[in-house]
Amino acid sequence: MMHVRRSSEEIAANRARYEEHQKKGLEFAPKALPGPSPLPAPAVDAAAIIHQETIPGGWYWSTKLLRGEAIRIDQAEGKSTVALIAWNAEDTSERMNLVDTAKVQWTTALGKGRVIFSDMGRVMFSMIEDSSGAHDCLMGGSTAASNAAKYPGEKTRNTRDNLILVAVKLGLDRRDIPGILNLFAPVRLAQGGGFGWQGKRSNSGDYVELRAEMDMLVGFSNCPHPLDPDPKYQPKPVVITRYKAAFPAADDLCRTATAEAVRGFENNAMMQA
Repeated sequence: MMHVRRSSEEIAANRARYEEHQKKGLEFAPKALPGPSPLPAPAVDAAAIIHQETIPGGWYWSTKLLRGEAIRIDQAEGKSTVALIAWNAEDTSERMNLVDTAKVQWTTALGKGRVIFSDMGRVMFSMIEDSSGAHDCLMGGSTAASNAAKYPGEKTRNTRDNLILVAVKLGLDRRDIPGILNLFAPVRLAQGGGFGWQGKRSNSGDYVELRAEMDMLVGFSNCPHPLDPDPKYQPKPVVITRYKAAFPAADDLCRTATAEAVRGFENNAMMQA
């Protein structure tokens, strides 16, 4: 009986600590994110560009991204969902963690001013520009089975198999693949439960810019999201521009918007010391 009583007390104490932490986090967080980045996308300074890659519809690509660099993912040729995954380049056991990203920022709505965490509590990306605000960090990507059901009789590529190829080419395994961030995927919870697609929240020409906060290996897949209602398999090319980012100011929104982001960057500083 004493063991049961201590466990109940411990559970209550843990819950109280969690609720207090949540209260402080919500009080610290900004009331609203900035508005969307302007459209059309302004040109990237040509002198800052390191590399530019066009990923055809249905295909994949990977790159190394160094701290202080950034990538622009641009739907310049039409709507297309881009799946993104990332690992710490120095230790690939550390990888992007979307569950923690949503949990510690108290939201699944990722957009300009938010950060993306690793599974070690460090910041991997800062979202420095975003014209869309319509991204999915919950559902994952398409598979051979989901494509077969959605596009019967068609020969298609899918996100899961593309990202396995990315991992293998980087010397990793399918078990090393973290949860997928689907960019330009306007997924929201439907009124009756489950997920729904809100196509009006996605524009042709939308773009996202992510600043690297550590050296990373980054993989991309350009395949339709499983909820995309288009009955035809016709993903458009996307343009990835890797460039040297401006040094963040002391009051940089991504670094100061939440108490959790502040702690994440403190963890980064300890890693980089």
